Amino acid sequence: MNLTLWIAAGLLAAVALTGGIAKTFVPKDTLAAHSGGGWTADRSVGFVKTLGVVELLAAVGLILPAVVGVAPVLVPVTAVCWTLLMIGAMITHGRRGETGFVPLNLVYLLLAVVVAWGRFGPGAFTG
Repeated sequence: MNLTLWIAAGLLAAVALTGGIAKTFVPKDTLAAHSGGGWTADRSVGFVKTLGVVELLAAVGLILPAVVGVAPVLVPVTAVCWTLLMIGAMITHGRRGETGFVPLNLVYLLLAVVVAWGRFGPGAFTG
């Protein structure tokens, strides 16, 4: 169980890190030109960069608290927040007719639910 939860959290952290770097450091026009990034054209640069920073923080929150053993409850809390973020992503892509991205976001959402459930429940970090 523990290994499965670490793998799921690691995969989510990699997704969050990749998306966070892109949204934080890649120009908005470049993001808008790529598949799945069209939504950025409708948003401000500040919003896109803020979302990128949130994703970078999620990448850290999914791994670092458990690795260093400081406030490991932040891992499932971050997973719950990621779930909410993925609901927003699914709504955004669905409204834009980018239905191919909705199932991908659903997979990320389900992984986050597994991490949250596991780390709040049977696979919780205990001191």
